[in-house]
Amino acid sequence: MFVAFDDTDSIQSMCTTFLATELIKAMRGYDLIGLPRLVRLNPAVPWKTRGNGALCLCFGVGKGDCRMIGEIDGLPVYSYERMYEDANRRNVLETSQRIVAKWSRTSEGASPGLVVSTVKPAQRLYWEAVRGIVEKDDTVRELQRIGADTFGWEGGRGIIGASAAMAWRPHDRTYEIITYRHPDRWGTPRELDDGSIKEMDLRHTTTFNNFDHQTGRRAISPHTPCPVLFGVRGDDPNDLMAAVFSIRSERPARWLMFLSNQGTDDHILRTPPTLPDRSYEVLGTVIGTPRTITGGHVIVPMSIANGTLECAAYEPAKEFRNVIRALRPGDRIRAFGELRDEPRTLNLEKLQVLETTRHIQKVSNPRCPECGGPTKSIGSRGGYRCKKCRTKTDLPGVSIEEVRGIAPGWYEPPVCARRHLGKPLKRMGQYRHES
Repeated sequence: MFVAFDDTDSIQSMCTTFLATELIKAMRGYDLIGLPRLVRLNPAVPWKTRGNGALCLCFGVGKGDCRMIGEIDGLPVYSYERMYEDANRRNVLETSQRIVAKWSRTSEGASPGLVVSTVKPAQRLYWEAVRGIVEKDDTVRELQRIGADTFGWEGGRGIIGASAAMAWRPHDRTYEIITYRHPDRWGTPRELDDGSIKEMDLRHTTTFNNFDHQTGRRAISPHTPCPVLFGVRGDDPNDLMAAVFSIRSERPARWLMFLSNQGTDDHILRTPPTLPDRSYEVLGTVIGTPRTITGGHVIVPMSIANGTLECAAYEPAKEFRNVIRALRPGDRIRAFGELRDEPRTLNLEKLQVLETTRHIQKVSNPRCPECGGPTKSIGSRGGYRCKKCRTKTDLPGVSIEEVRGIAPGWYEPPVCARRHLGKPLKRMGQYRHES
């Protein structure tokens, strides 16, 4: 029996993944089939909360091999590879409703949705929700087709995300282990040893987006007073578990491993960028000099297949902005990012420089051929005139070739400025796009 839910948290508090641990705890009469799924959806949706993540779990009577994938309040959590018998639908419905209703932050603007079904929705629901904007009516029609039960609170917008999570069939996947705090510590400063996180990041190379070595900042813990202590992501579930338990921290009350689409670039559209609030991969040629605007944001214009587009590296991208500043007219690039409506820019997530051009810089006017004195430009009439003897000359100015501060290759923002869905460059070795 598949159970999926979304939009239960708020900007201020709670975490949708915590409800997964509560649901598992409440479903002790059944086995967990497969890993809980943490599915991130379109990061450009205007009404998202924090990570725009939905959850899907499957309950039944397990069959075959099982493994420990978590611990909740001192009791181990096991996951079975296969299901011998489905869970009782009525029991699952009643329990799921109670848990989602209890923990959702409806008073803080949440619009929770719950979907329970023995059949998964069409896969298109996932791709539409991770790459675009989905209408609730379209989702409801598909859920009616498969005979799913649905429940919503405060409008039930979360039904869309819940259905998308249930519809996900991974072609690329990663894993995340999330640890949770004791309730009496919620809202207090987290006790985490940054040195151990740095060591973990260097030692366990199958993990990613853990620590920013340039700024010395960790990226595995949230900034909100939610139940999460920290979460570590990676490609190898066995190495991931070793990585998590190498971190020195306050003792977690719970931990759980999730299967996820994080770090996969599933949100990227490979079509001409037209509709805002979506993310695109765009090929183009730089047509102007980068400029820095108020706030420290860096903008560079480029020519693309269907016109022109400005790319933006915003202040939180820190040193990544220097990559954009180093671009010059004529450079060919592949840009990844979110298309915003106002201002209409592509908010860069990463960049591939395909080809750089020679850039000649004029460093001074020519010297006078008669007296060797300095010259000044005559202006629209062309040429130069000596400031001392007034001799006119058509000699060219003195120019040098700029030493480029950028070379063909991939570039990305620092760890703390990356998106959940964005594929980090260390994973690009496994899933590299062709130039």
